[in-house]
Amino acid sequence: MEKVVTETLKHAPHPFYPLDAEVVGYLANEYSVPVLLGTFAVGCIVILSATSTLIGRNSPILSSGDRWAILWNVLSESRSTSGEGQTLTMCSWLDTPLLRRYIPPATLNSHCLSFAGYFAYNHASMAGRGDLFGEMWKEYAFSDSRYITRDAFVVCMEATTAVGTSPLLGTLFADQHWKILWGPLSYCVAWMIATKHPLRYPLQAVVTLGQLYGLELYYATSLFDHYVNGMTYFRPEPYYFWVYYFFMNFIWVVFPGSKTPLCNRSGKGSRADTG
Repeated sequence: MEKVVTETLKHAPHPFYPLDAEVVGYLANEYSVPVLLGTFAVGCIVILSATSTLIGRNSPILSSGDRWAILWNVLSESRSTSGEGQTLTMCSWLDTPLLRRYIPPATLNSHCLSFAGYFAYNHASMAGRGDLFGEMWKEYAFSDSRYITRDAFVVCMEATTAVGTSPLLGTLFADQHWKILWGPLSYCVAWMIATKHPLRYPLQAVVTLGQLYGLELYYATSLFDHYVNGMTYFRPEPYYFWVYYFFMNFIWVVFPGSKTPLCNRSGKGSRADTG
C-alpha cells in the first residue's frame, strides 16, 4: 500500500515541464503571483534602502560607482546566505506584525535566513511547501523545473556557489556547521569597498568571476538539454522563459561582468602604486 501511494505521488499531475517529470507531493500555490512577486520586490527594496542609508551615514564620500558596488554585493549576499539565526538577511524584514497576518509563523521562524538558503535546506520537500518562500520557488520553477525535481546540478550549485553551504559537508558534519565561505565573501567585499581596503579589487574579481562561472553553467546545462537532448524545463508561455529564466538571472551577468575589467585595471594600478 505504501509503495502504491509513493508511486501515485511521483506521477501526480503538475504544471511543470516536462509534464512527465517526477514531482513528489506537489501542492498548488495559494498565494497569487502579484503577492509573490511584490513581496520579493519589497524585500529587495528594503535591503537596498537600508544599505544606502548606512552608506550615507558612514561613508558619505564614496563615489557613485563604489556605492552601487556595495549595494550589489549586499543584495547578492542577502539573497544567497543561509544560516541558523546568525545573519540578518532577506527573511528578517518579513517578521513584522502586518506580514504575520498573511505569512505562517513557520516561514518567519525558518532556520534559513535567505531565499537561496531556504531552497538549499528545503529542496527535498519544495513541491509540497505552502509557505511564502516555498511558493516563490514553485512560481520560479515554472521557468526551470529542476528546482522542483531535486536536480543534482541545481541543488549543488545553489548550495555551494550561492548559499555557501555544502550539502555533502552538511550531511557529514551537521553538528559542526561546516561552511564554504563563498557567500559571505560578498559582505566582505562590500566592507572592503566602504573602507577602501587594498584587497577589495582581487577579492571582488574572485567573487564576480565565480558568479559569472556559476551562471554560465546554469544557462549552459539547461539550454544544452533543451536543444541537444530535447528536454525542456520551462513552460511554453514566453514570460516564464524571458522574464523569470533569462532576465532575473541575466542581472548576475550585467553587474559582475561590468566590474571584472574594472577590478583588473584597478588591481594593476594598486600594485603599481605600492610597488
